[in-house]
Amino acid sequence: MVERKRILSGMRPTGRLHLGNLHGALDNWVRLQEQYQCFFFVADWHALTTDYASPANIQENTWDMVLDWLSVGLDPRQSTLFIQSQVKEHAELYVLLAMITPLPWLERNPTYKEIQDQLTQKDLATYGFLGYPVLQAADIIIYKANGVPVGKDQLPHVELTREIARRFNFLYREVFPVPDPLLTEVSLLPGTDGRKMSKSYGNCIYITESPEEIRGKMLRMMTDPARVRRNDPGTPEVCPVFAYHKVYSTAEEVAHVAHGCRTARIGCVDCKNILIKNVLARLEPYHQRRRELEQDTEQVRAIIQDGIGRARAEARQTMVEVRAAIGLTANG
Repeated sequence: MVERKRILSGMRPTGRLHLGNLHGALDNWVRLQEQYQCFFFVADWHALTTDYASPANIQENTWDMVLDWLSVGLDPRQSTLFIQSQVKEHAELYVLLAMITPLPWLERNPTYKEIQDQLTQKDLATYGFLGYPVLQAADIIIYKANGVPVGKDQLPHVELTREIARRFNFLYREVFPVPDPLLTEVSLLPGTDGRKMSKSYGNCIYITESPEEIRGKMLRMMTDPARVRRNDPGTPEVCPVFAYHKVYSTAEEVAHVAHGCRTARIGCVDCKNILIKNVLARLEPYHQRRRELEQDTEQVRAIIQDGIGRARAEARQTMVEVRAAIGLTANG
């Protein structure tokens, strides 16, 4: 039997997960675990790169995130789910990789300046923020991942990991596979105001929100700004609500909504009500599963402890090889 290839991905625990997270990453993770040996981790050390001054919520956010993961279908029998900071070998490899990573590689990282420009209220002039791509590389290659599922905007991060892995293999000996990016087609859902869905914009619809909260947010969602009156024809392609229909509604419903919008045969409220019905139907199994998990926190903690144990075993074995390759093995 051919062993399945290995992939790794993670998320920072910065708060509740929203529908953009669900369709941009989690849906894909659930599919991938059927095809690959998967390692998925809570990147709590990465959260400190931007939230080092206010870390109080990281632990609570970590468990909220794990509940969401399990609710939407990540299966601990198929995937290893763990918390980054509980596998100390990540930090050891991070230190060793930092010794060989040229500074210009980090300074040219396109996200370095972008995030600084976005989060102007935070002081990100820290070594940890500059060097987080090295930690990211350690996260990936310590498990000898063959691939990393990413969107196009994250390709530079994977390319830097590939460069670091090649440099280590060249300087010492071949220990790490050079991971490939697994480009994924994601459904980019806009926020309720039409902009990118982002917690900082306050325009998110969260996976765990109640049906009443979701209904209220969707009824207030921005639509085609040119459609002012009920009998004005609209352009579905510029309407944020229509982007959701393409994810949640059937092909027949999408065609019905598009035609009704262009001809003004249906109003925006009618369009939204169709969508709300479909969104709530899709999320109800997740809500039910989460309610069950919230009643059995011991099971959730056992799942994570098991994942941490499996991750540690893999990471420790890799570090034995790394130390031997560099010449850090104790004698005698």
